[in-house]
Amino acid sequence: MRILGLDYGSKTIGVSVSSAEGNIAFGVETLRRDREENLKANVHRIGDLIKKYDIGIIVLGFPKNMDGSLSERCEKTLKFKERLERTFKKVKVCLQDERLTSVQAERAMASVGVKRSRRKEIIDEQAAVIILQTYLDKISNSGEEES
Repeated sequence: MRILGLDYGSKTIGVSVSSAEGNIAFGVETLRRDREENLKANVHRIGDLIKKYDIGIIVLGFPKNMDGSLSERCEKTLKFKERLERTFKKVKVCLQDERLTSVQAERAMASVGVKRSRRKEIIDEQAAVIILQTYLDKISNSGEEES
């Protein structure tokens, strides 16, 4: 059983998946959204990925403000979490603080020479990798799953 990481945004959803051992996160793809309120195709694709990778847990980035308060985006993220839970009843959905993940992803790609135009294409996928890797490191250190 693997873990799926999602960076849920208004225009895209970055997707990552854990290794079979559950210790390393890998980027999978970036799902595009035609309208923010229309998630049907994206939820369908997430379902395909759940089957393909035998996913048991989804880790969803939770975009708190820098001071720890809930951002406007948090409400939309919580609604998306509820939709995922309703749709994929056998899959646990966990929230993971995602503050500064896009900044981390941008810096990491720049440091290895990824061109700016390419960075824009994969930034959300890389943010999903950071979200998932943070979760994997946390559960590895604590020895149990977080919620």
